[in-house]
Amino acid sequence: MPADVDRRVERGQATRRQLVAAATELFAERGYDHTSIEAVLEHAGVSRGSLYHHFPGKQDLFEAVVAELETGVGQEVVAAATAHGETDPVDMLKSGFSSWIELAGDPVVRRILLTDAPAVLGWKRWREIEEQYALGLIKQAVGEIADAGRLQAELVDPFSHMLLATLSELAHLIAVADDVSRAQASAQTALEEFLGRLLPPATPPRRSPRGQ
Repeated sequence: MPADVDRRVERGQATRRQLVAAATELFAERGYDHTSIEAVLEHAGVSRGSLYHHFPGKQDLFEAVVAELETGVGQEVVAAATAHGETDPVDMLKSGFSSWIELAGDPVVRRILLTDAPAVLGWKRWREIEEQYALGLIKQAVGEIADAGRLQAELVDPFSHMLLATLSELAHLIAVADDVSRAQASAQTALEEFLGRLLPPATPPRRSPRGQ
């Protein structure tokens, strides 16, 4: 019996992944409003009953797609922050944010996360998801900056919210831009300038004059 249960669970998980993957492709290509449940079923090759076993409706499926994309984006941002062996927490934060600016230009991210998600899920739910996935990563990074003595500990939370708002607005500018590459370049420059002023480089310890 346990083996049979495990196989059913695995099949169920595989079906769910099929549905989310198929829906991601269609939502990105057609948008939420122009993607029907029937189209997702045909693209995924599963039955209507299988879909409703996992998702009560199209909006629930869309929210699962959003969560999957948010997870992937978070993983890529973390990978970028640690890819170059940087040890300075501010430099790691900058690398992660730079990666997000690049990802904001991806057609799938632009259409699903930045354009349709706020409208489909409503601002409140969209904000909750954004905070669930992005804010935690930002708080962790800013906390490390505070641990390094570069920021007062009591400012970690407000700084994290400020940075999340900054990234969200820059991503929105990219999402609605006619020239995505130009918008990304401008956002990268603005972000570098902003972070340089907000979190300036650490001041090296002053050396005592020779002989003192």
